[in-house]
Amino acid sequence: MGGLEIEVNAEHLLLDVSGAAWWPSRRTLIFADLHFEKGSSYARGGQFLPPYDTRATLLRMAGAVARRAPARIVALGDSFHDPLAAERLDGEARGILVGMARTVEFIWIAGNHDPAPPPWLGGHVMEEWREGALVFRHEPSSGNAPGEIAGHLHPCAKVSKWGRFVRRRCFAADGQRMVLPSFGAYTGGLDVAEDAIAALFSGPFHAYMLGTERVYAMARQAGRRKTTDDSQPMMMAIKTAASP
Repeated sequence: MGGLEIEVNAEHLLLDVSGAAWWPSRRTLIFADLHFEKGSSYARGGQFLPPYDTRATLLRMAGAVARRAPARIVALGDSFHDPLAAERLDGEARGILVGMARTVEFIWIAGNHDPAPPPWLGGHVMEEWREGALVFRHEPSSGNAPGEIAGHLHPCAKVSKWGRFVRRRCFAADGQRMVLPSFGAYTGGLDVAEDAIAALFSGPFHAYMLGTERVYAMARQAGRRKTTDDSQPMMMAIKTAASP
């Protein structure tokens, strides 16, 4: 499965087709908005969904870990859907997480859903983390933020081909900062043309859309709301990495 190489604040990153970002020089794999146990949280409120979202998310996560063999994982907040979500993890899910934690250093960025992941997970819990030319946060900051890597907004984009629309999760980046797609199986998304995302960028940026086997880049214009014309952007494939 391929990825697409970009630069953020002069640091080289690989956008994995799973929706994670790989920082090869630091052997760091980055996930945003895992939202473990969202399905069981909704069930408690009377909205019954198939209770397999955590397992599906963890299996995709484990696949990315197997491809990249990271020394460190950074989770950009909202890793758990609510403060009690970790207590609802079944034995298989706990086993997968504990197995990862035995060989990989975890940095848990605090989110608005999960300010304190459970102690048994280990790792380091931080409001933000800085390394090299990058700073990792849950929510993107307003104004100029070179090197910022954030989640929270769940960016998505759509394209049309032969009169049919396809909507997929995406990374949003302009070479200075980046917002990652949500990784959780049951998480929704916000179109990158909406002000909450587009206004983060002072000029043109790209939506890097997740395909089945590779990542595609779509040029977007900052500061524009979604319109009928914006729903049909040109999609262009950039180089695909052949190996981790």
